[in-house]
Amino acid sequence: MRRYGKHTDEDDIRSRPNRKGNRPRTNIRPKHEDAAEGMVLTVDRGRLTCLVEDRVVMAMKARELGRKAAVVGDRVALVGELSGKKDTLARIVRIEERTSVLRRTADDDDPYERVVVANADQLAIVTALADPEPRPRLIDRCLVAAFDGGLEPLLVMTKSDLASPDKLLELYGALDIPYVVTSREELESGGAADRVRAHLDGKITAFVGHSGVGKTTLVNALVPEERRRMTGRVNAVTGRGRHTTTSALALPLSGTDGWVVDTPGVRSFGLAHVDPSRVIHAFPDLEPGTEGCPRACSHDEPDCALDAWVEEGHADPARLYSLRRLLATRERTEGD
Repeated sequence: MRRYGKHTDEDDIRSRPNRKGNRPRTNIRPKHEDAAEGMVLTVDRGRLTCLVEDRVVMAMKARELGRKAAVVGDRVALVGELSGKKDTLARIVRIEERTSVLRRTADDDDPYERVVVANADQLAIVTALADPEPRPRLIDRCLVAAFDGGLEPLLVMTKSDLASPDKLLELYGALDIPYVVTSREELESGGAADRVRAHLDGKITAFVGHSGVGKTTLVNALVPEERRRMTGRVNAVTGRGRHTTTSALALPLSGTDGWVVDTPGVRSFGLAHVDPSRVIHAFPDLEPGTEGCPRACSHDEPDCALDAWVEEGHADPARLYSLRRLLATRERTEGD
């Protein structure tokens, strides 16, 4: 039965009184055009430590962002208390578009991807040459994630006093990846940190590696004072101590405009989120040869046009081998 006639006006419509006496909810959200710009330095239990100009500000995510989460490296817009004083809290109202994203999954069957860091320019893959032994498949997986996410890779080999880097360099030579070789003695004297620092100037670099390779020791050698300052600041806010490598932490590189992001040690690096067809973009010398490939070519099958492309002398065979090794890395375990 129709409650109102064809020509109703506002007086004909019943409205329920607002029992709470507050304003009715609306879908119209403020634009926050006067919000301050900041960078997320670390995330801990829903509290985000951000750098706003030269101040470290604690913030929380605004409800209007819904499930969208901010991660270390994100450029964000903040409103509210921006003084950085103790016991104050700002609000993140907007997360700006990301230029790059380093992601991983727990394993290759896990559909849930985890964003490790946003807006990084470079991924420093830290591996020990011995104690523990190198894990080439884990390195391969990190390389795939870097290429897929828009980051340039850097290979950092530690503990060269225990083993030679020649075998590992031969394995990755065809990829033309920049690298640094360090030893324990050089880490203690500071010489290793200086050589690594030369690759970091003007860039945001995320450091990744499994436990025991010396990743955090290297990061501490690069930014010792900033590590202590930031860790103390975070602990003072949360009221609890937390090991520095259980969550990612962005630290300014003294003397340069670069940034170092220390990430938690990884046991595995799942690639369920990576489309294998995008890996070829990291091989510009091979990509033109794919024009003759069959549709949905895996680049590792009998009809792949890359074999003829390489045989004709357009590219180094070692490059094709490296591509196929990276593409096959999802089918192997990291310990192979």
